[in-house]
Amino acid sequence: MEIRKSTIEDFNHILNLYEQAREFMKEHNNPTQWGNYYPEASLIEEDIVNEKSYVCIDENKIVGTFMYAEEKEPTYATIVQGDWVNDNPYGVVHRIASSAQKRGVATFCLDWCYRKCKNLRIDTHKDNFPMQRLLKKNGFVLCGIIYLENGDERIAYQKADMLKI
Repeated sequence: MEIRKSTIEDFNHILNLYEQAREFMKEHNNPTQWGNYYPEASLIEEDIVNEKSYVCIDENKIVGTFMYAEEKEPTYATIVQGDWVNDNPYGVVHRIASSAQKRGVATFCLDWCYRKCKNLRIDTHKDNFPMQRLLKKNGFVLCGIIYLENGDERIAYQKADMLKI
């Protein structure tokens, strides 16, 4: 597998992966995190244009997608019921989705992000147990609760290599 920046030519493949992810969430008792339409097409396009959208390729097929950037996430400024591991500059991962046809894609994507930045933050819905297990398995620490701009609650995680920050 390999990771590369998304292009506008990838747009329909990315939309399809997100549709699969929404169905997976519904089937695993998490129907509200992304609902029926998140992420919106305009957000995906914005990520591509801003070079924050990435795809995971396996055997010339797109099998995963995510948003990654090394920037401050405004919704991470306030955390309750806990604390971040550190306040050092960090990379943020959002909207990770993978094909049901290929195992290990999400782990591969998270590993790629961690190789880019040894201080990662990510959040997920309280009902997204598959993602919570994935994050724990990949060395992320539960840090507390953050709130999205719309007020929705998310569980916040961080993975940091304290020796290299």
